[in-house]
Amino acid sequence: MNETGCAIMLVDDHAVVREGYRSVLQKQPGFRVVAEASEGAEAYRLFKMAKPDLVIMDLSMPGIGGIEAIRRIRQWDKGARILVFTMHQNAGFAVQAIRAGARGYVTKTSPPETLVRAVTDVLAGKIAISPDIDHELALSRLAGESSAADVLTAREFEVLRLLLAERSTEEIAETLHVSPKTVANLHSLIKDKLGVGSDIELVRLALRQGLLTQADLGEA
Repeated sequence: MNETGCAIMLVDDHAVVREGYRSVLQKQPGFRVVAEASEGAEAYRLFKMAKPDLVIMDLSMPGIGGIEAIRRIRQWDKGARILVFTMHQNAGFAVQAIRAGARGYVTKTSPPETLVRAVTDVLAGKIAISPDIDHELALSRLAGESSAADVLTAREFEVLRLLLAERSTEEIAETLHVSPKTVANLHSLIKDKLGVGSDIELVRLALRQGLLTQADLGEA
């Protein structure tokens, strides 16, 4: 942060959403939006160019998702401060985002002041979690089933997300810049870790754990 205030980068695939929270943030003294990206790979490139003080990152985007983008940014800059701002009201996504290196997780159903407070907290070196996700995290610890968020790495979770979006092995390999063989191996490892024997069982587990909804299946 310098004398002109906190430089913020917004990452969301919906321009109207970026416009909305850009307006909220720039009404706050000392906040300025210096870069915007609509997908994860672009966010990684722009982060290296703009070097913002804070990134506000969505999770579901074309190409690589937010969790993979967080992982890549944090690999390049271990001090990067990233706040997730997403529609996913699921403890699994929050666990994975924090594990990948995010310092906060706020849902888009939260009031604007919650986002502003989270930005301030993350810039101050604190972890910021919106109240609804705090509640979901507590409830998730009461469930007996192995959680995908608990047993999968950030890379495995990203592959799972793409599998659930019905991406082919070749498409996933191209998105993540790995070989199809690596994707196939990760696919098998994910099923082993989650204790399922088929892709149908994988979808059922994702539905139970809230990683996938019936609406998602209807859109596929």
